[in-house]
Amino acid sequence: MKYKDNITEVAQLQPDYLGFIFYEKSSRFFDRDIPELPRSIKKVGVFVNASIPYILEKIKNYNLQVIQLHGEESVSFCAELKLMCHTERSLSANEESNNEIHVSSEMPEVIKVFSIKDKFDFSILKPFEEVCDYFLFDTKGKLPGGNGYTFNWDALKEYPSTKPFFLSGGIGLNETEKLKDFKNTDASKYCYAVDVNSKFEIEPGLKNNKELKTFKNEL
Repeated sequence: MKYKDNITEVAQLQPDYLGFIFYEKSSRFFDRDIPELPRSIKKVGVFVNASIPYILEKIKNYNLQVIQLHGEESVSFCAELKLMCHTERSLSANEESNNEIHVSSEMPEVIKVFSIKDKFDFSILKPFEEVCDYFLFDTKGKLPGGNGYTFNWDALKEYPSTKPFFLSGGIGLNETEKLKDFKNTDASKYCYAVDVNSKFEIEPGLKNNKELKTFKNEL
């Protein structure tokens, strides 16, 4: 998401998550204020090979509940990030406990992104299981996200983990029936959420609310 009025409009559809991209090379780069959202909607900060201080700054400034790592972040990086988030959250809660400003005491969840085309070596996921709350699988393309086409979901038949995952990558209105079929397969057992983006855009960061509503209703 990028534009205030559009954010407010889409929030009325009650998605579980809204994403904000903090990657300066992205056409969806977010550098403004987030309007007030319903408590049920989690704010996701999307980062690509960012430093931990930069991520912590955005968590604090925007009260992010979820961190999505979309680069080549290592296992040790994810572990350090979770440790620093815990430390920073505890300090913030203590410092502001006597103020009226609300600071969430919950630890931000961490989503680690992995890109797939036709095949994928799922063995690389194992060490990430202890340092991430979710995986996200999207389409391997030229850009780190927002490439606009789906990967071969059959690859997920080989998914060896019990870690819940987000299904992403070029999902639009044309994929609703495919999603319904996928839901009835063993490969979807740990599919926790569906992530949509570019297929619902009027321009980068500006979503077509009417089409999103249709998508939600059809599913």
